[in-house]
Parts: sequence; C-alpha cells; structure tokens
Amino acid sequence: MSDERFADHLSHPRGRGHVPPGSHAGAAGGAACGDLVRIDVAVAGDRVADAGFEASGCGATIAAASATVELVRGAPLLDAARIGSPRVAAELGGLSVGKLHAADLAADALHRALGAAARADAALSATADRTLVAMSGGVDSAVAAMRAEGEAVAVTLELWRDPENDGERSCCSADAVRGARALAHRMGLAHFTLDLRDEFRAGVVEPWLDAHADGLTPNPCVGCNGHVRLDAMLAFADRLGAATLSTGHYARRTTDGLLRRAADEGKDQTYMLAALSRATLARLRFPLGDLTKPRVREVAREAGLPVAAKPDSQDLCFLAGTGRARFLARHGGLRERPGDIVDRAGRRVGRHRGHHEFTVGQRRGLGIGGTGEPLYVLATDARANTVTVGLRDELATRTVRVRGLRLHRDSGEVDAVKLRYRAPAVACALDASGRVELAEPVHGVAPGQIACFLRGDVVVGCATIVG
Repeated sequence: MSDERFADHLSHPRGRGHVPPGSHAGAAGGAACGDLVRIDVAVAGDRVADAGFEASGCGATIAAASATVELVRGAPLLDAARIGSPRVAAELGGLSVGKLHAADLAADALHRALGAAARADAALSATADRTLVAMSGGVDSAVAAMRAEGEAVAVTLELWRDPENDGERSCCSADAVRGARALAHRMGLAHFTLDLRDEFRAGVVEPWLDAHADGLTPNPCVGCNGHVRLDAMLAFADRLGAATLSTGHYARRTTDGLLRRAADEGKDQTYMLAALSRATLARLRFPLGDLTKPRVREVAREAGLPVAAKPDSQDLCFLAGTGRARFLARHGGLRERPGDIVDRAGRRVGRHRGHHEFTVGQRRGLGIGGTGEPLYVLATDARANTVTVGLRDELATRTVRVRGLRLHRDSGEVDAVKLRYRAPAVACALDASGRVELAEPVHGVAPGQIACFLRGDVVVGCATIVG
C-alpha cells in the first residue's frame, strides 16, 4: 500500500507548477543535499485556500511535496499548522530512513510559507480562550505552553541565519525553529514560524553594531523585546484571534499591569522586559513567574518532554558559536584598529586592537602586565580610538545620567535602579531631568546599558545610560 501511495504522488503530483494568486512561498534544501522544494500557500480567513509546489532532486522530494500540498489544501489553518514531517511521511504510506529527509524538507518549506501567509492574510475569529505561546524549543517555553490557560498555539521566530553560527546553541536559528516545531507538534500544538530576520537586523543587530562603533555598551535584548519580537508576536496573535501572548520569561505582573520580579530572583528577567509599553504588558502572560528553574525542569520531566535537561542559552542569540570581535568585523566593519591604552593623565600604558572590543568596568583582555594593582577600563573614546584604564576605585560613581526616560509612574516613586542585567538593585533617587543619585557607589556604570527603575519589586520605567 505504501508503495502505491508513494508512486501515485510521484506519477501524479498534486499542484506541481501551480502558484496560487496571493500566495506566499517557503523553500528548503539546496546545494548541500541536492534536493530543493518550494511550497506556495494562500491563506484566506481561517483556512488554507490553496497550495502548490515545485521541486527538484530525488523522487521522494517530489512525492513528499505533493503529499504536503494535498494535506493542506482547504484545511483549517490551525490544522495545517499541526502538519509535520511524520504526517507527510504517513501520507505517503511511510518512508524508509533514507527518504525521511524528503518529508523534513517538505515540512520546512510548508511552515516557512504558512507563517508568511498567515502573518499577511489570516483572520481567525477572536476568542478570549486562545493564547499565542512564544516557543523557542527550550524547557522554559515548553513548560509555559503546558501551563498556558485556554487553547495554546505556538510560534517560533527565526531571527538570524549565519553559516558561522552554531545552530544548536542559537534560540533563533533555522535549526532551533525546526526543533521547536517538532516539540510543539509532540505536545499537540499548532505551530507557526515567523521569519523576522529583516526586522531583527534593522531593529536589533544594526543598532548594536552602531553602538559599538560609537564606543558604547548596548544591551540588544531589551530593545529586541521592547520593539521587535513581542510586538511582532502580538500582531500575529491578532491574526490568529488570540487575546494574549504567553512567554517563558521569569517575570510576574502586578494587579495594575506592571512588571514585577519573578519568584526565582536568580532567574528574574524583568530587566530584559523593562522597555515594554503598558499596552503590551496588558496582553502578556508569564506562566513561569511563580516557579523556580528546578521546578520548571521537574515539570518537564514529569511530562516526559525531551527538553527537560536542555541547557540554557548563554550568549546573545546572533552570536551563538561566533566570537564577538569576529561578528563585529564581519557584520559591522569594525575590524582590528590598533590604538593606545592610556591612564587618566593620558600617558600611554599599552596598546589595544580596537576600542570596540572593550567596555567600562572590564578587567580581562587588557594585556597589561607588571603594573601592580589590577587595572580596569574606565572609558573608551571612539573618535580617538583610545581606552582609558585605572584602578577599581576610579570606577566608582554615585551619580548616573540617563536619556530616553520612560516611566509608568511618577519619578518620585522610584526607589531603586538596576544598571546591568545581573547587577543588584541599588537604592536611588531619580529626578525628571534624568539624573540618578545612588545611595552607594557603583563600579563600572557603562554608557549604552539600560537603567531599569524599580519601586520595590515592580519595574516602573527604564532609560539608556549616558554616563
């Protein structure tokens, strides 16, 4: 029977060469495997209105693409979003191990097309019981999906694609998208992929590169959450009729809709969400906010999820497997540019390979020996290409200036500030001009970083540090 179904799709491929009007395309494969498939999908309202394909390579690729088109034509959108390579293989009566790759390619192409088509043209009826879940493929987002209230629909963002990246270590690569989709389908969830690579480069990576060129120390994750990722997912939630967006962030909300630190203070991520507007916060849900990380892993193990022990990502997603200096050179043109390391008096004490490789407070990597007490970066000057160093005590400051101040409450309510993601909160007073007076000295305040303002354990605003 399986041979007959396979032969039928190979001899009479459904929709080959057909490009539906208003459709969106997704492609997979290429030179590495010799097989290439493109699937075109048109979405209207809550259904897949039509689909077609083109493919080259082995017969299995053609048959798998044909089976995929037959599966999705006329299907409800959320049903189509549950189709993965196992379903494609089953439609062909089963595939041998050597031919499963064809089903994988067809599924990849389908979901790239489906995400683009749904983002542009889907219009599902709004329901308060549906939530879109941001699923990265890690344990946090998987448990967030399990704990989400109502009907959960998963979405994964592809933000960056670079041959130098380690796809297994990146939470936004094509490999991560594929893994997240398999996990969502295993959990019985409809899954969509959104390709936000253009928006991510323009809104996150390029500002990060520009900030390094200007001698600043940017935090791209705050901007990404505040202006790119979550906004795009909420717009997509509207397309799917989902009232809320659930994420795996360790954070909570107050009764009046502001961010509140997570129960697990060691995993708290409110700093990274500090730039969110109140309108966005009103639609966000944080199912992990009251859990500790060990408990999250325990929940995943109890559910038999294969990601229960998956390590957390440690670096910026677009740097996974790539050194920062190499990335700055390849993508920002910030190549080796030797300059002087100087002390506060302007005396040369060493040489560096480029001011952009250093940040205020840095100790390692200066390459200065035999000076007695350890030296730290006090400042960088992009124009002069110098790095100024000094003793740790010279880093201390009790006054911080900020710009772009955004507050959810009056400045007089601010009683503490976090000046880096992993830094402890420091008691402070903030005035409306953007001057922050600290109750105790802080070492290594870096221009370009984010100041996250607090009232107790509630985030009441943020700004960018000037100095």
